[in-house]
Amino acid sequence: MDNAVEEHKLDDAQLDDSLAPEHYDASDLRVLEGLEAVRIRPGMYIGSTGPRGLHHLVYEIVDNSVDEALAGYASHIEVTILPDNAIRVVDDGRGIPVDEVPGEGVSGVETVMTKLHAGGKFGGGGYAVSGGLHGVGISVVNALSTRVEIEVRRQGFHWTQTYVDQHPTAPLAKGKPMEDGESTGTSVTFWPDGTIFETTTYDFETLRSRFQQMAFLNKGLKISLTDLRKPDEAGDEVAGDGESTDENKHQSVSYKYEHGIKDYVDYLVKSRKAVPVEPDVIDF
Repeated sequence: MDNAVEEHKLDDAQLDDSLAPEHYDASDLRVLEGLEAVRIRPGMYIGSTGPRGLHHLVYEIVDNSVDEALAGYASHIEVTILPDNAIRVVDDGRGIPVDEVPGEGVSGVETVMTKLHAGGKFGGGGYAVSGGLHGVGISVVNALSTRVEIEVRRQGFHWTQTYVDQHPTAPLAKGKPMEDGESTGTSVTFWPDGTIFETTTYDFETLRSRFQQMAFLNKGLKISLTDLRKPDEAGDEVAGDGESTDENKHQSVSYKYEHGIKDYVDYLVKSRKAVPVEPDVIDF
């Protein structure tokens, strides 16, 4: 009861303008630039700093890869939970542009990593269809991570860059040539900031369920999830009808549905042990 009274008093104090500082002019206004705004108010960008927000970082990266698939340039997305709870997302899309962005003076990689609302989904012709229009992008992942490593396979070479505390340690570096038959694409590895999030431990089941749904919604796209942590750190048991392996006791699933929504309906019927009145009444 006492706690409730104290909370009520606190609310009254917060709403009482007479308790606000008397001095308030333009000098009290603060303009947040770039990624600083994300770190100060992360909930505005990812919803929360709890487990939901932590997993949202993964979805932001994967959504970018799904956009490549929707555009017809990617067929496989591989997500790996590393032993130290870092996340690696690899796709076989076109790769983030590595050339200099007009007016920015830095590469396309550095632009999307350090500038909010930078990307190919704003009418520039990069995407005709997008699954991540309502997301916040890789720059927010960079803002809320202690370290990000990015590798792009594009224009015949491997390009790499590392970010520590949101800043690049060096310009985008041109590395070794791509091997014959090697696909283009992007690899992003990030370490979430433990000073921002309540926990930095990912739940395998949360990610597995999300990626299965994404595979249902994007027919023909293969999405794989592998957990390299110790079994007791990997969350709930895996459930579902994906291709599963138990190599070295690491959890791993892969999903690919050639018929998309139709496969989803079949999955629901099977999992709920339902008997359809007319098996062919739903057709996609």
